[in-house]
Amino acid sequence: MAKTAAKKAPTKTEVYNSIAETTGLTKKEVAAVLEALSGEIEKAMSSRGPGVFTIPGLVKITKKKVPAKPADPNYVNPFNGKVGREAKPASVKVAVRALKALKDMV
Repeated sequence: MAKTAAKKAPTKTEVYNSIAETTGLTKKEVAAVLEALSGEIEKAMSSRGPGVFTIPGLVKITKKKVPAKPADPNYVNPFNGKVGREAKPASVKVAVRALKALKDMV
């Protein structure tokens, strides 16, 4: 059996070139638009933002605060017999969910 070459994901430059050709914008303008989108996502995900950002028709980005977990000295790991579980500090998780339009593209 002959192996076929796996398709590679497009590089940043290839994405910029493709969008520039499709829209008629220059590569610098495309880069500026994507940079502005990144800034909007950063504002929405910041501590003062709503914690939700939607790229219409593609994805919804949400953040969720995870509370701290205390240490558990009574836990015994069944694989190595270690006693105790370390405490974990509070953290923030980011979830990216595909919207219907994106799912329909696939």
